[in-house]
Amino acid sequence: MRCDSHVHIVGPLDRYPQVSERTYTADIASLRQLESVSATRAVRRFVIVQPSFYGTDNSLLLESLDALAGRGRGVAVVNPEATAARTLSAYAGQGIRGLRLNLYSPLRDKAPLADRFEAVAGIAQEMNWHIEVIAPLKILAENAMLLSRARVPVVIDHYGVFLGYGPEQAESRALLELLALPHVWIKLSAPYRVSENPLATKPDPAWLAAILATAPDRCVWGSDWPHTPLHEAQMDSAAVLPYRSLRYETLVDDFNAAVGSADLAERCLSENPARLYGFE
Repeated sequence: MRCDSHVHIVGPLDRYPQVSERTYTADIASLRQLESVSATRAVRRFVIVQPSFYGTDNSLLLESLDALAGRGRGVAVVNPEATAARTLSAYAGQGIRGLRLNLYSPLRDKAPLADRFEAVAGIAQEMNWHIEVIAPLKILAENAMLLSRARVPVVIDHYGVFLGYGPEQAESRALLELLALPHVWIKLSAPYRVSENPLATKPDPAWLAAILATAPDRCVWGSDWPHTPLHEAQMDSAAVLPYRSLRYETLVDDFNAAVGSADLAERCLSENPARLYGFE
């Protein structure tokens, strides 16, 4: 069964408050909408990732997992100092399989990756979860040793956010060396986040080839639905900004075409996420 390994769900503001320090107000993006746009490409499993504007309130994420009734998994954001063991256990029962560290969005925690990773590593190890990291390539390269020594699976978001780097550069080689390790995975998601074109739907050919050659069994595809607006547009916490106008079908089709091999593309869409997220 095909899986979209990176989506966000957004509810009505009056029921699901967004944090006061947000840089814009996210509009509604419901699970029903997601299932509607993904149906034509036979995507029926989803990994819901906690967005920055909900902070550590994972309520909507958990409700969405309940609604998916086994077809969903989640990546949560927690306060490692204040989240009780019974809460973590309940999260696991509802489908949480990872913890997210965000060093990319405007609302990110300013603490260094090493400090934040260390703070949640014990939880991830105890719960048998992975740690998902979204960070620009430079930060990933600077922390390559830390990530290489992790005792839990590490999942790198959005192609390693390589914008501005070619796969032959030193920082890029550091990422590819990380990906050669058996505990490091990567999401082949959101090509527009690593392109000068804010509406790009086609993966960068050189980067895609380098990543697939290094870790074909540890790549998972994701749409990044509902495609949040450019960071440069996020200037007013009260402004409801439109999502990027992208067709879900185009993202799937362009990914399949770029991979070239139907077998390998299906591994990224089906088999690999089933192993990473524990789907049957």
